[in-house]
Amino acid sequence: MKNVKYILSCLMLTALFYSCDQGIDALTEVDPGADASAPVITITSPAEGLAVKVNEELATITVKFQAQDDIELGSVEVLLDGNRIGNYNSFKDYRKLIVNDLVYDQLEDGTHQLTVIAKDLDGKSTSEVVNFTKEPAYIRKYPGEILYMPFEGGYVDLLSFEEAQQIGSPSISEESLAGDGAYAGAEGAYLTLDPERFKNTELSAIFWVKLNAVPDRAGILAMSPPLNDGRGNVLTSGFRFFRENANGKQRYKLNVGLGDGNSWFDGGEAAEVDPASEEWVNLAFTISGSEAVVYIDGQIVSQGPLTGIDWTDVNILSIMSGEPNFSGWNHKSDLSLMDELRIFDRAITQDEVKQIIQDDSGIVVSNYPPNFPGEMFYMPFEGSYTNLFTDIEADVVGTPSISEESAAGEGAYAGAADSYITVPSNGLTSDEFSASLWYKVNAEPGRGGILVMAPEDTEKEGYPEVQNLRTSGFRFFREGDATRQVFKLNVGNGEADTWLDGGDLAAIDPTSADWVHLAFSISGSNAVLYINGEIVSENVISGGIDWSGCDLLSIGSGAPRFTEWGHLADESLIDELRLFDKALTKEEIQEIMNSGM
Repeated sequence: MKNVKYILSCLMLTALFYSCDQGIDALTEVDPGADASAPVITITSPAEGLAVKVNEELATITVKFQAQDDIELGSVEVLLDGNRIGNYNSFKDYRKLIVNDLVYDQLEDGTHQLTVIAKDLDGKSTSEVVNFTKEPAYIRKYPGEILYMPFEGGYVDLLSFEEAQQIGSPSISEESLAGDGAYAGAEGAYLTLDPERFKNTELSAIFWVKLNAVPDRAGILAMSPPLNDGRGNVLTSGFRFFRENANGKQRYKLNVGLGDGNSWFDGGEAAEVDPASEEWVNLAFTISGSEAVVYIDGQIVSQGPLTGIDWTDVNILSIMSGEPNFSGWNHKSDLSLMDELRIFDRAITQDEVKQIIQDDSGIVVSNYPPNFPGEMFYMPFEGSYTNLFTDIEADVVGTPSISEESAAGEGAYAGAADSYITVPSNGLTSDEFSASLWYKVNAEPGRGGILVMAPEDTEKEGYPEVQNLRTSGFRFFREGDATRQVFKLNVGNGEADTWLDGGDLAAIDPTSADWVHLAFSISGSNAVLYINGEIVSENVISGGIDWSGCDLLSIGSGAPRFTEWGHLADESLIDELRLFDKALTKEEIQEIMNSGM
């Protein structure tokens, strides 16, 4: 048997050597070709311009990158601020290196530069550089602030470092009010936080939203006890801030639980936002031991007494939904955008709300509350030429004055030869526009400009003294003689201009006229001119008003932009000038007129 095994082994060895000698299954050397290119490097973390924001003295970062060569990598080196933190010279895949786990835990405050250098076997080298910073995380900016969530890449409170739990699939929008992101709602999505640190005797919240009115009701912030056995809302503790449809607009409401009951804060029309505006809106509310207040864009829209909030059984803070504890009336996920969420352990004041708005957006909120829907400018001429919405005084040309005679209040604009006032058009060039004012005519000179927002006419012969470009903006003026003055409006739509001339209907007799109320409205389709609340002229405007080049509003003259036909300084009296970002109806104009004297 041993002899048989020996013979078989010899036969096998002989066959093996024979097959090798015959070239069967031998390894074949393949020419890889010329090494033509230097390595390619892609760094995925940290990103260029990244700001690492933590409150620790030293931060930890994870470096992630890929290096690849067309033939074979020789070495890869990683430097941070010139110091080596990683080095690679052996590779499982000789053409590619993927690194996802290079950790550096000694990152100090300041500007940093990460460099990855890859070389191939032929000596060709590539460097890729990323610049980033390490900064202290957000430092409490306002007294009593206990949460600040800017939604810049995540859902983290920068004061407590607590990360909100995500329900569903919310996201971070590239569009934001401030910074680099905002919360973007989605169906069935919201955030939650542990509520314990918010259960104080006083509480305030302030944030920005860009409204998506679908669905037509939603929860925004809610700290509410669980639903009852019948799956209904329990309103006797906590609070619920939410929105609901109101004839196409969205009305914001607050409900506060008192322990033995609850209080409602519903501001009606004052608390409504038009979804069509597509603007960021600031929302805020405060709860103290004596009252609750709701604000929109710094103005009080609802306010009332309160005996203090109760926190019984409140077990969650929900952000951008009423769920899970305030869903009995279908106030579920809000698909709007939210940005710059702050919560306080005290009742902040209206002045503080306005200051935060200014800090976030640069918008100065006036102490003047609008008296009428859509009002955006009010100049009563009571001792000054100040727009009460912005507290900015008009620039004065010549020598106008404040008359002791007035339609209302304690003064009116009194025109003079070669005199007028101007204000920048910033914030006034809305898609729809209306003006309302009281006017006492002085027929000398025989024609004058009253309100003009027109572009500069640099092509007109005689410029700059002569100007009359009418393809954008508007021109409201009068012309006639000592016994008949006709009021006219001209509107530019971007390509041409439209006239409103009511003839005798738009005329008054200066010899007998006292104060008259003048108004006009411009929508996307037509313009209407009113005297004493009655329509005196109306015309179609294709495409609505165009504001190209209209950077100035002149009051009391056509100068400097509407001068060719002699519509210069008006020496009449003007009072209670109001501008609106909507096309007022006849009924609204009559309401304004009846409230003005």
